[in-house]
Amino acid sequence: MPSYHAPLEDFRFVYHDYLDLEDCKALPSMAEATPDVIDAVLDEAARLSQEVLQPLNEVGDRQGCRFDQGAVMLPDGFGDAYRRYIDNGWTGLTTDPEYGGQGLPSFVGLALSEMINAANPSFAAYPGLTHGAYEVLHAHGTESQKQRFLPPMVDGRWTGTMNLTEPQCGTDLGLIRTRAEPNEDGTYRINGTKIWISAGEHDLAENIVHLVLARLPDAPEGTRGISLFVVPKYRVGDDGSLGERNGVTCMGLDHKMGMKASATCEMQYEDAIGELVGEPNRGLAAMFTMMNAARLVTGIQGLGMADVALQNAQRFALERLQGRSLDGPRYPDRPADPIIVHPDVRRMLMIGRASVEGSRALGLYTGVQLELEQHHEDPATREAAGDWVALMTPIIKAWFTDVGSDVANLAMQVHGGAGYIVDTGVEQFVRDVRITQIYEGTNGVQALDLVGRKLVANEGRTLKSFFHHAERLLERTADATELAEFVGPFAASVTRLKEVSQWLYGRMAKNPLEAGAASSDFLRMFALTAMAFAWTGMAEAALRSRAAGRGRRAFLDGKLATARFFMQKMLPDTVALDAKIRAGAEPVMALSESQFEIG
Repeated sequence: MPSYHAPLEDFRFVYHDYLDLEDCKALPSMAEATPDVIDAVLDEAARLSQEVLQPLNEVGDRQGCRFDQGAVMLPDGFGDAYRRYIDNGWTGLTTDPEYGGQGLPSFVGLALSEMINAANPSFAAYPGLTHGAYEVLHAHGTESQKQRFLPPMVDGRWTGTMNLTEPQCGTDLGLIRTRAEPNEDGTYRINGTKIWISAGEHDLAENIVHLVLARLPDAPEGTRGISLFVVPKYRVGDDGSLGERNGVTCMGLDHKMGMKASATCEMQYEDAIGELVGEPNRGLAAMFTMMNAARLVTGIQGLGMADVALQNAQRFALERLQGRSLDGPRYPDRPADPIIVHPDVRRMLMIGRASVEGSRALGLYTGVQLELEQHHEDPATREAAGDWVALMTPIIKAWFTDVGSDVANLAMQVHGGAGYIVDTGVEQFVRDVRITQIYEGTNGVQALDLVGRKLVANEGRTLKSFFHHAERLLERTADATELAEFVGPFAASVTRLKEVSQWLYGRMAKNPLEAGAASSDFLRMFALTAMAFAWTGMAEAALRSRAAGRGRRAFLDGKLATARFFMQKMLPDTVALDAKIRAGAEPVMALSESQFEIG
């Protein structure tokens, strides 16, 4: 059966050697976030993930959620695990102390998110969505809404959801039909149907706080006419007490390829009482607070699932005996060599390792920028950090989830026929991770966001935020001869990305189809260059730590070897991607619609 071992040594290297937290030291969230506290959080999160959540992953997949007349029951053990989760304070790790949270930095929460998603992604959906709903109410709710809804969400007694998709619309939210009719007391009656609502109904919490997009009677058409409402499963009194059941019902569960212990529901709203969140007809902007946070967390979800798949592939490759090494037997006392001696198996494992460790560093680096954006006292610092976060959000969501799916499939390939058998558990990784490339905005939508919005946002300032960080690293390492093997390829990829960005900007101004045709290749090229940024920084940190005698020598040498693999075997893909982007829209759009008809 699969197992999971939290990568504590790598987390500690990233937090304590790679990341520069100097700009964060004065932030209120850093008051308690000493290295010892961060290490303690990592240790406890690892214990929770390995001992409590991972053993339930296969149980959740086998049993799934059960539906009975509007009620949803989770698989065996999930309720006990959730109680342990909230009793130990994990739901409040990074939330506002004013509402009962611990107030630790968001980049510490990302480590917890990676570990619990690696161990049990279905379980992770429930607190993950709750945190997103918390973020929306914390940013846009009235004082009364914050006082009534946030404390029980922070301590985990209540969970949260977001309700966007309807049968006739997914990405195009301008087609929403759910209606909100005003009542005399300032509340609203919500009527409509929402589909694919994760954690829409379950038996973990005493109340579920639904955030629902709907239209007011006089709302303009399209996305400019969408408002946001908080609609709890049980109505909430002025004092925060629970009242009668609201008019919201789960009509059924979707039968899915994976993530079977994450309840995906069809929700029916029939005169459900809700409260307006934020301004009328500005609901989509408010909901983007949750959607952007969800996209970052979805990326981290893909990363965690890649890591657990890679770990199991590595373990199998060390144990499975098959054939002999091409240069002669490595283990002549055994009937065959372990498959890890074979170059192609090594290739697959190294792709996984370079992808996982590079993504982890890039994700936590972005988490630091998110903390600066939200809490730094200097407006210029907040703006610069916000530009990085905005630019990296679609890249992290798309690239990390692509990594998750790619590495899970490579893990199955390493296992060979054993990977296709349910009993080994590897095929569950492939099934579970696949949705991450689809929900919270498909990866194609993320690519369009990067090219159509971020490439031109703020007159190019958002795009330039990456190059500012890259240029600082290149300036710092320019004369470090021991880093030349990393700095050279990184510098070339930065130059290549700048040139193709300018070329694409000019082409899409004349023909918008050029943006769509190039978007996925451009995102992948950008992601690889951002990974080169992370790997160059980690190589610098590894050499620095090795010179100072910090850390295990084998770990640091392995980090440098993996950095070399990335630079020599993965980063060159940017050359091919450059050529594919410059091929333009014509090869993509050459066929007419009728030529796609069958028969």
